[in-house]
Amino acid sequence: MPAYIVVEANISDFAKFKAYTEVVPPLVSQFGGEYIVMGGEHDPLEGEWGKTRVVMHRWPDLEAARAFWHSDEYVAAKKLREGTGEFRVMLVDGINIESLK
Repeated sequence: MPAYIVVEANISDFAKFKAYTEVVPPLVSQFGGEYIVMGGEHDPLEGEWGKTRVVMHRWPDLEAARAFWHSDEYVAAKKLREGTGEFRVMLVDGINIESLK
């Protein structure tokens, strides 16, 4: 079943954060993930969102997402975002849409 990494980010230093954004997308691809939401325009429909940006990656399964997250390459890349904002990250299990039909 697919899995998703959901990121809620409040970026305070976009100039410094840029280094992270240049390194991580190729890593996501390399480890078998794909971006399905990457910041962009958003329209809060309910609740307080403030300047929160949302990013989502889709992964083949939980194991692939965990392999990315704990990889030496991503652990090193994650250091590039230190001091650039506040982040909340969650790994969630998806559903098999075919099984619902």
